[in-house]
Amino acid sequence: MKELLIASYDMEVGGVERSLISMLNNFDYKNHEVDLMLYSHTGDFMNLLPKQAKLLSESKAYKTFRMPIGKILQSAKLPLALARLFAKYKANLNHSHENGYKQLQYMWVYTLPFLPRLKKKYDVAISYLWPHYFVAEKVTAKTKIAWIHTDFSTVDTDEELDFQMWNKFDYIMAVSEECKNAFLSKYKALENKVLVIENITSPEFILNLAAEKVDSPIFQDSRFKIVTVARLSYAKGIDNAVKALKLLKQKGYDDIVWYVVGYGGDEGMLKELIKQNGLEDQFILLGKQLNPYPVMNAADLYVQPSRYEGKAVTVGEAQILSKPVLITNYATANSQVKNGFDGSICEMSIEGIADGIERMYKDKEFRKQLSHNCLDTNYHNSHELQKLYQLI
Repeated sequence: MKELLIASYDMEVGGVERSLISMLNNFDYKNHEVDLMLYSHTGDFMNLLPKQAKLLSESKAYKTFRMPIGKILQSAKLPLALARLFAKYKANLNHSHENGYKQLQYMWVYTLPFLPRLKKKYDVAISYLWPHYFVAEKVTAKTKIAWIHTDFSTVDTDEELDFQMWNKFDYIMAVSEECKNAFLSKYKALENKVLVIENITSPEFILNLAAEKVDSPIFQDSRFKIVTVARLSYAKGIDNAVKALKLLKQKGYDDIVWYVVGYGGDEGMLKELIKQNGLEDQFILLGKQLNPYPVMNAADLYVQPSRYEGKAVTVGEAQILSKPVLITNYATANSQVKNGFDGSICEMSIEGIADGIERMYKDKEFRKQLSHNCLDTNYHNSHELQKLYQLI
């Protein structure tokens, strides 16, 4: 019986968390004893964790990563609070759209001396969400594995620090071939460590949840319905989606409505943008939802307007629900859909998104064909876990 540790942040509603739940629910517990380390025991997905995975006690020190600095000061953890303040200061020296990545990275680097080690020793330790400093520095294991969920060629990090951290792992798992290639464009020296394991998807789980009854205005809406499920952040391109819908409205498409399920730091900006463009009745933010699948299932078209992705979990879920899918041409787009077969790829611009939607809106037969091809495709891929078992 191999002893494994899997570490991540929390179980808030998100694509990475959904993929972790799928992996844990499809895991081989007959041959593996699994401990799960969550830095914070929070999030709506906590009750979806399988009982076979042993949830380790919450650590007060690691829980601070999900707390505001003021609250850390109140809890008398001065060194951790000062390290967080310095991380924020250093990240803000070079401002970018995603300087939160650098802040998170520096936060780990500067707090490491004040964080406890895990006493138990493991055969394998898996760090599921970047930055992977906990498993790299605070866990003893014969084999260490880190996961890549995003397109690292587009992410602004301190590359030297990042390389040192990645190099402490025996294997690095990318969720798609394109995700792997994007990572290696930045960290070529790590090529012999990087393998591909796709996000585990469970069609039965998604189809069952999609059949549940939920309360949403989308079910009474007779207009052409677009749905996006995403974090409200720069990476997901929801601001471009608002502007694309404005273009379509100017062209006379008044019967298109766009529903977005998700939450995040850009919510205030997006609400203002929707108001500025007079789209309050056509671009509707539904907020965080534990079960987004009934809303996805009600869509005439699923759109992923992202600026970059590793491999968007939600796109695969929309395909499982046999929805016609439109995604922007981000670097890893070809790992998501076979263009023209089970989805369509449009140019990554406001005009490109608008043109892609217009084509889908006009061509009902094309939408039907995409849906039919999705229905005929088997998206169950729990066999991907065999790659992980071989390494273990």
